[in-house]
Amino acid sequence: MFSEKRGNVLHGILLIALFSCSAFYIAEFDFIKNLSFSPLIVGIILGMLYANSLRNHLPETWVPGIQFCTKQILRAGIVLYGFKLTFQSVLAIGLPAILIDSIIVIATILLGIFLGRVLKMDKDLALLTSTGSAICGAAAVLGAEPVVKSEAHKTAVAVSTVVIFGTISMFIYPALYRAGIIDLTPEQMGIYTGSTLHEVAHVVGAGNAMGKEISDAAIIVKMIRVMMLAPVLVVMSFMLARTAVKAVSNAGKATNERRKITIPWFAFGFLAVIGFNSLDLLPTPVVTTINNIDTFMLTMAMTALGTETSIEKFKKAGAKPFLLAALLYIWLLGGGYLLAKYVTPILG
Repeated sequence: MFSEKRGNVLHGILLIALFSCSAFYIAEFDFIKNLSFSPLIVGIILGMLYANSLRNHLPETWVPGIQFCTKQILRAGIVLYGFKLTFQSVLAIGLPAILIDSIIVIATILLGIFLGRVLKMDKDLALLTSTGSAICGAAAVLGAEPVVKSEAHKTAVAVSTVVIFGTISMFIYPALYRAGIIDLTPEQMGIYTGSTLHEVAHVVGAGNAMGKEISDAAIIVKMIRVMMLAPVLVVMSFMLARTAVKAVSNAGKATNERRKITIPWFAFGFLAVIGFNSLDLLPTPVVTTINNIDTFMLTMAMTALGTETSIEKFKKAGAKPFLLAALLYIWLLGGGYLLAKYVTPILG
């Protein structure tokens, strides 16, 4: 019995691994490269295609393996993501980038929560969308999912919204900069790009289109935002627990029925790995190999989430998540520009 169950789990994992390998292959197509679509994004698209075509023709006993990818493999991938970062890179860019990133992250999440209430959206979906817009797109949504404990299709919808507007930004920023509409110095443009674009891939794509000076600064600023994922998840865990306690109290039930605080251990692991990577103890080829493995693990998690998302679930979510993402996108465009233009000279 145990052996059969383990075999079914393995079948689900192998299915997701196969889709993920396909995602890496497709991501190498010139058309996909020009869009700067990472294997993570391709993976979730493949997962969604599967969910709306073959999902009902494969054994349901494979589902535990798919869920294993959305949980255990996802959290391990977030921890290993720390090997892409060092604390030295934070110090190199300086105080302006750190302050602007902090303002962007905090303001975007709070604004998203507020707009979600105005739009009468599902709270979990609004929080996931806000977190993805504020920090690092799909990776931030994936990191927040175990803390929020939302349904898989909500995570996929949140990922879709930030991918759409992040991709739009990747093309708009270089066009506006070349046209002289964005009146920023290369340093300010790097800070603006890194502090407001959603995915790391979007920052790389837009930065390279505007030149190495802008690209280098933008990537470092973006990585500072990525580092903020860990403290944000910890704060989010405590705030969600407090909100649940208040809801129980308002309902007139016993006040000792408290929601257990979810400590995101993987967030601390993420910071610990950054600290270890900052010591530069591992050879570059080893770190590169770890980063490749991590990218594959996160692609598996994205693909698995996609397999839980059918068209019916997208219809159920409605247009509100995309409206929320659009409003947050407008804030990032305008607010980020003002911060980069006027805060950078003061602190620089």
